[in-house]
Amino acid sequence: MRTLKDVKPGESVTVVKLNGEGAVKRRIMDMGLTKNTSVYVRKVAPLGDPIELTVRGYELSIRKADAQMVDVQ
Repeated sequence: MRTLKDVKPGESVTVVKLNGEGAVKRRIMDMGLTKNTSVYVRKVAPLGDPIELTVRGYELSIRKADAQMVDVQ
């Protein structure tokens, strides 16, 4: 399965599943990354961390470690 970490800038994907447990999963969901949500990857920092996304009409920056927990298609 492809994760949000693997998506290249300029691509749009849909969230399929959130991995992780407890507080980490809840924090990702609170940021708006829930199942069937469309995500557009705007930019990736030069060293790959953080990743800038457009989710539900707003800009969001997340770490690679968090992006790796989000399965997309």
